[in-house]
Amino acid sequence: MIERIVSFEIGPNPPKRLDKALARDVPADASFSRSRLVKLLESGAVSVDGAVLDQPRVQVPEGAVVEITVREAEESHIEGEDISLQIVFEDDDLIVVNKPAGMVVHPAPGTPSGTLVNALIHHCGDSLSGVGGSKRPGIVHRIDKETSGLLVVAKSDAAHHGLADQFAAHSVERRYLAICYGAPDSNDPRLRGVKGVNFESGNILKVQTFLDRHKTDRQRQAVFFDRGRHAVTRARIVESLGTPPAAALIECWLETGRTHQIRVHLAHCGHSLIGDPVYGGKRKLSAKAIGQAGVEAASQFGRQALHAATLGFVHPVTGVDLLFEADLPKDMVELLSKMRGQG
Repeated sequence: MIERIVSFEIGPNPPKRLDKALARDVPADASFSRSRLVKLLESGAVSVDGAVLDQPRVQVPEGAVVEITVREAEESHIEGEDISLQIVFEDDDLIVVNKPAGMVVHPAPGTPSGTLVNALIHHCGDSLSGVGGSKRPGIVHRIDKETSGLLVVAKSDAAHHGLADQFAAHSVERRYLAICYGAPDSNDPRLRGVKGVNFESGNILKVQTFLDRHKTDRQRQAVFFDRGRHAVTRARIVESLGTPPAAALIECWLETGRTHQIRVHLAHCGHSLIGDPVYGGKRKLSAKAIGQAGVEAASQFGRQALHAATLGFVHPVTGVDLLFEADLPKDMVELLSKMRGQG
């Protein structure tokens, strides 16, 4: 098994804990995330002045010589599969893809193959330098199986660590296009009585709640105000559909990124997504407003009408600002056309 040794000295005024001293002083080009350093420490791969240490709370002095023995990245247990991908951007550290609806991001017991990760392992091949000691893509965020759109995936440990920090700090720009029932407008008196909902200038809807697992259905998320994870969604109307508006194309953006966040928050407002099998409910649309073809297209739409259209972040290695956009997929374009009375 191929190994490499990363050697360095502890600098002045070291933190009182070894794990924090390692995180501060390890060379940047070693490309270790904090979690990777902890795992290496606990596995006995760290020696200080020749003595192996595996306790993160041990204190080390200034000038101590640290050696970290690292096994080269091993092949992932996940099999690569030759699945077509729409690559938006790729370099040595990361890859941005436009995921189609119907594709799961990561293998799980119910979907062991055919996932984005299977496709990326095949596509990237030897260009995966290793994430967490394994030659696999680093998944730092996900979108639901039936949601289409942009995802960034790390190809190196350095990129994985840097992207994860940006997502944790909520500094990544993520904007979605969605088609919802009704039009979330500040002139709607009903919305003024919905807890957690208000409007900002420019007719921007803001939903601020906590999200947690549903009390009886563990596969769903639900809105709470006394427990769960803080979640903030904003949305604006891009185009009202029908007269009076029966539906709307809206743009949504996230201050936080929680499971099913947009879908749950819009359902909470009474503007659930067309086609959403979990949160959409059975809604009747007015043929007078959008035409019979529009009503039928909406009722037959086979997934939540949600697309991750914009993704912006700082490249975790080069420091360059990156911004990507993905056009609406064909199924949503056709749905809009019919709801406009054009098809």
